[in-house]
Amino acid sequence: MGMRVLVTGAAGFIGYHAAEALLARGDEVVGLDNVNDYYDVTLKEARLARLARHNRFRFERVDLVDRPAMDRVFREHRPERVVHLAAQAGVRYAATNPHAYVDSNLTGFVNILEGCRHNGVGHLVYASSSSVYGANTTMPFSIHQSVDHPVSLYAATKKANELMAHAYAHLYRMPVTGLRFFTVYGPWGRPDMSMFLFVSRILKGETIDVFNHGRHTRDFTYIDDIVEGVVRTLDRVAVPDPSWSGAMPDPGTSNAPYRLYNIGNNQPVELMHVIATIEKVLGRTADKRFLPMQPGDVEKTYADIDALAADVGFRPSTPIEVGIERFVEWYRAYYGPV
Repeated sequence: MGMRVLVTGAAGFIGYHAAEALLARGDEVVGLDNVNDYYDVTLKEARLARLARHNRFRFERVDLVDRPAMDRVFREHRPERVVHLAAQAGVRYAATNPHAYVDSNLTGFVNILEGCRHNGVGHLVYASSSSVYGANTTMPFSIHQSVDHPVSLYAATKKANELMAHAYAHLYRMPVTGLRFFTVYGPWGRPDMSMFLFVSRILKGETIDVFNHGRHTRDFTYIDDIVEGVVRTLDRVAVPDPSWSGAMPDPGTSNAPYRLYNIGNNQPVELMHVIATIEKVLGRTADKRFLPMQPGDVEKTYADIDALAADVGFRPSTPIEVGIERFVEWYRAYYGPV
């Protein structure tokens, strides 16, 4: 018999794939999502329909900020472990909708922490983000670096999640693991992300916006690699680091049952190479509009994954060329030929 796992954000990109992977190995999954309209609800419903084919899947249409509803979900389902992937995503959306980030990413996260605390959850794994590295420029980004200079509200909420999780780990000895995801892409992806936007607009003959004149580099990480990292860290319950010292505090570990990991491909790729690869796979040339960098964005991301490899024995490795081909194959199958 597998575990009973609560997966929040189950209608979302990463949440859907994580739930599929857990169900495939025999776990029972309680999926939770408010199915909001931040992007195409039809896509979210299609993901849920695929999960609903599993007889070990149960779904709760609940908002994280609804405290009574969240209390009920934990009380009724009694999950053994929790994978918390629900959040208000996106860097630029925060400029016009800051309260959405506070509600979902802060208030909602407190409800998750309280649910885990009061219902005997054995391990909470939650999504952080590479955006927490903010103004850092030392590459590759390491969990052992300080991350005190976020450059977007979204990043600030994710950093706050890490601090809140540590407080609960310290106070209640509750095992928690935070995962800093790096530029996730792949089948069933989010329509507001660059990979999806490029493919969609190129196929429609529309102009694509290329910010920072294409000089961005990103540690693009294929969804299957992200999910492998999620499942492996879920199985490795966080424990205190006996070598941790308050005299020289390591941000990546703790004397509480608390851990952080980067999950990235460890191979940064320039945006222009991504576009060229998409053009090659599609057999079409993009009409490009070159623009300056957007507020809240960073020029480069690059993940140090040594801690992930050492602790769970896994390194993401899907080449960008392979990942793009798989994404385009899914896009054409889902939306039809263009």
